[in-house]
Amino acid sequence: MIVLFILILDQILKIWIKTTFYMGESHAVLGQWFFLHFTENEGMAYGMKLGGAYGKLLLSLFRIAAVVVIIWWLYRVTRKKASNLLIVCISLILAGAVGNIIDSAFYGLLFSESTYMQVATLFPPGGGYGAFLHGKVVDMLYFPIIETRYPVWFPFVGGEEFLFFRPVFNVADSAITTGVLILIVFQKKIFPTHVTSE
Repeated sequence: MIVLFILILDQILKIWIKTTFYMGESHAVLGQWFFLHFTENEGMAYGMKLGGAYGKLLLSLFRIAAVVVIIWWLYRVTRKKASNLLIVCISLILAGAVGNIIDSAFYGLLFSESTYMQVATLFPPGGGYGAFLHGKVVDMLYFPIIETRYPVWFPFVGGEEFLFFRPVFNVADSAITTGVLILIVFQKKIFPTHVTSE
């Protein structure tokens, strides 16, 4: 249920943004702290990418392999009746990974190119902007909570702009991050160590 809920929410928001926003379009949701800001990336964190079409294909195949491993892990822990918290964490990570794979695998086939002048269309007559596994991941959640400048005396970056939180992300990214953070914070509860007395 967790995986299905996150996937539906993620895809509804992405499709809506993709078909109604120009590239770079931004709308305030909560003052100057939360914006819907449309951008796309090749699928790696912070907009990083592997070189060329083969790099994109390699990244997509790696993600699919990772999802297979996560599904296997989730199957094993549910069979062993592991902690519900662990099952929730793995489900969050799985949902996020699958959500971004859908973009990479199918958005190039289903949508026209998003530009700064034109909103993308779903099922364009001339076909999509890319091949299978060569789609771009849609991002839209932007939280520039703190916008200021480093003090001039600060080493290397003194006087330069400081923005927290700079990355633009999506629901799938949020699910992965939440799942990983819960695993880290509650690792002793999720993976208890049994001490045996001699």
